[in-house]
Amino acid sequence: MRISVVGTGYVGLVTGVCLSEIGHSVICVDIDENKLNQLRAGLSPIYEPGLDDLMKRNIQSNRLFFTSDHKEAFQNVDVIYIAVGTPEKEDGSANLFFVEQVAKSIGQNISNDVIVVTKSTVPVGTNNWIKEVIKENLVNKVEVKIVSNPEFLREGSAIYDSFNGDRIVIGAEDDESANIMEKINKPFGIPVFKTDIRSAEMIKYASNAFLATKISFINEISNICEKVGANVEDVALGMGQDSRIGTQFLKAGIGYGGSCFPKDTKALVQIAGNVEYDFELLKGVINVNKKQQEILLQKLFNRFTSLEGKKIAVLGLAFKPNTDDMREAASIVITNNLLESNAHVVAYDPVAIYNAKKLLNNKIEFVENLNEALVDADAALLLTEWTEIRDIDPSVFEKLMKTPIVLDGRNCFEIERMKKFNIEYYSMGRETIIPAVLKTI
Repeated sequence: MRISVVGTGYVGLVTGVCLSEIGHSVICVDIDENKLNQLRAGLSPIYEPGLDDLMKRNIQSNRLFFTSDHKEAFQNVDVIYIAVGTPEKEDGSANLFFVEQVAKSIGQNISNDVIVVTKSTVPVGTNNWIKEVIKENLVNKVEVKIVSNPEFLREGSAIYDSFNGDRIVIGAEDDESANIMEKINKPFGIPVFKTDIRSAEMIKYASNAFLATKISFINEISNICEKVGANVEDVALGMGQDSRIGTQFLKAGIGYGGSCFPKDTKALVQIAGNVEYDFELLKGVINVNKKQQEILLQKLFNRFTSLEGKKIAVLGLAFKPNTDDMREAASIVITNNLLESNAHVVAYDPVAIYNAKKLLNNKIEFVENLNEALVDADAALLLTEWTEIRDIDPSVFEKLMKTPIVLDGRNCFEIERMKKFNIEYYSMGRETIIPAVLKTI
């Protein structure tokens, strides 16, 4: 089919590229000409493993195109996907400005019947509003059908998820539109779940809120484990073997981040509030996550009388591995607190340095080599479980650091292994290791 995708961020670009990979003719729309030139060259502006190769293959096969011209993009297409950002407002609700602009442009530029599919995460009822905005701006007499098709992609594994997802949710206002969407997605070979539009909108928020709840729950359990002498990893494994619970999203750490969980949980609280329902549980999840980012800092502050002048190595800046996304990353809160304590912060990340420099305080010293960050450091904070960080030989901490004090916010190393080294080791929900002999601070 002939498909247009508006927006070339994480969702829009991956969606467009993967739709072209399964045989559709796709034209992606963005307003940034510099970005479009990069895309036309087959170079992704975001870090997503495997994306560049798919882009180049489908550009060369004349199935994938890029433009800033909405009239060109919307002419003679069967389906238009809306995949623009819905950033968080100050009150936590979703900002629909970009969605509205796209809806107006669709009305002004389409000249044939189309199905408009919303990929962007939007509050319940938004798709009906989108249709009204399009109708109010129609120039030609055409029919517009609306479909909600929320995405469930994980940054860092979005290509894999596109071809190996658990389900594709299609919320449509009529059977014909739902069937067309099912046909479009059939080559993915993923089960399709059809429902009404409002339920599809709610499924997205409910799914992310539930996963965020699992993370905050295990982090609370982690904090209790430290106080009672239990090991949170064993607790999580024992829980997860119950098929009703499952093992996923039960990894203790310093909280969730990124573009989805923080934004969507707050938005769902607002959605509930708009219908006069107090979502107390989800408010608790949000508060727990906010506090969790500060726990590693508290361990550090308890260890040192003062951080003034101390060199603190921060390993990992992105909110998770295999992405350069810094949105709601724990590193933001942590590095700001370290600087306020007059520490000398030296930061390393294998991919996210460019984005981090734009977002984090310019007093931070950024290095492009992990070992350089550790040289003469008084302490090291592990914030992102990159493979490169998980694969560190612990002896490196002993050899390079001024004092081998490691605070592991992602439980990258096994406790028993760390006991073999002269390293003071703090992790999440597990015993603290303090060797009998340690360099004088």
